[in-house]
Amino acid sequence: MFENPRWRVGYATVGLFVLLAGDALRFTVGWWVFSILTVAVTIVSLWLLFAERHRWRVNHLPYPLLLFLALATVSIVWSHYPASTALGLFTTWVIVVNGVAFAIALSWTQLLGALSHVLRFVIGASLLFELFVSTVIRARVLPLFGQPGVDYGSYKHIPGMLMWSRNELFDVFGTGRIQGILGNSNSLGFLALLGLIVFSIQFATHSDSRRTPGGRGWSRSRRASGVWIVLAAASILMTKSATVTLALVGVVIVAVVVLSIRRAHTPRGRTIVASVTALAVVAVGVVLVLFRGEVLALLGKSSDLTGRLGIWRAVIGLAQERPVFGWGWISYWVPWADPFDHLVYRAKVLQLQAHNTWLDVVFQLGIVGLVVFVLLVAVTAVKAWQHAVDRPQSVPMAPQSYTAITMLGLLILTALIVQSFAESRLITEYGLALLVVVAVKTKRRELL
Repeated sequence: MFENPRWRVGYATVGLFVLLAGDALRFTVGWWVFSILTVAVTIVSLWLLFAERHRWRVNHLPYPLLLFLALATVSIVWSHYPASTALGLFTTWVIVVNGVAFAIALSWTQLLGALSHVLRFVIGASLLFELFVSTVIRARVLPLFGQPGVDYGSYKHIPGMLMWSRNELFDVFGTGRIQGILGNSNSLGFLALLGLIVFSIQFATHSDSRRTPGGRGWSRSRRASGVWIVLAAASILMTKSATVTLALVGVVIVAVVVLSIRRAHTPRGRTIVASVTALAVVAVGVVLVLFRGEVLALLGKSSDLTGRLGIWRAVIGLAQERPVFGWGWISYWVPWADPFDHLVYRAKVLQLQAHNTWLDVVFQLGIVGLVVFVLLVAVTAVKAWQHAVDRPQSVPMAPQSYTAITMLGLLILTALIVQSFAESRLITEYGLALLVVVAVKTKRRELL
């Protein structure tokens, strides 16, 4: 059973759907069903890790990851909210266990296929959902199951931030933004960006997970990938997420640089590419600093980054009270614990994240935690970069041809890093899971 590739891809598809589309599940079937499904997937992951115990060891996992988990775990000792830290640790360990299982049990090709299944469903279902809302219901739609800590009856006019769909599909050429089955424009836009990465790699490698053996299947699978590339790009446009737009730019730049280095056949050529890239990054940085107002306006953002500056100031103020080891790990903020139950409101909605991964880590684990987490991301980025730019070798001194799939980890990580400056997803659900997958797989130096 464990050796069956289809079974493994199916298991990973369900697991990744729970992690990537958790909001959709919680809105449609509720927290209890979502929790039961999460525990079931985790049990299978533990079973799979046990069955594959001959292929991995705990001390073979990335050391920064182990150090970060250890620090988060012992933070319960000094936590300001120990019960909530215990819950946060449970969810974090569940995410990490599943991420490690995906990395150990699946090849890059199988992971690509599982991601493709999930992202196709999320994008397709989101577009159909928004179409149904705008053509049949013709009104804003609340989630079938509410969010924790939210009393919808206390609002005279429920904020759009709490709606499942704001019925804005036919206004996307104006001020409207679609939210899809995730109920969040930024989340849908980011998953659409991941879809753009996955479908493009499938298009480039002819590795569409639904291809059939033989020559005739290739063209059909490539056409399917092309269609999904268009749908993913359209979803990005209709979500109008400034964060996703910047992440897309970052992904494109990294992809161009990697492809340029791959085409540079001499050390001098690679040096030239690296130098030009460094100059371009510096130039972009200068432009962003000197013309930040114009850039924000172009991206449709206010000068306070849609309320984020207020959130950041509140988080920084608390972080300064406990600068070394922080307030204690919690991952995603809970609405019933102090200080989260009153910390920040935006548009009359209680905020449950710092909207910046790095500030969230400083707040929860202090400067020590930030150093460890930066080390984890930096080491993963270096290994993902090497995996993308170095010519594959299954045996020493026998380099093989480059393949597009070796860019998957680097491009996903690039998108996550850019997103981390405006969202805290890198330490919750799909962000942490994908970080773990890339960290583990690139350390293992798996090719395909």
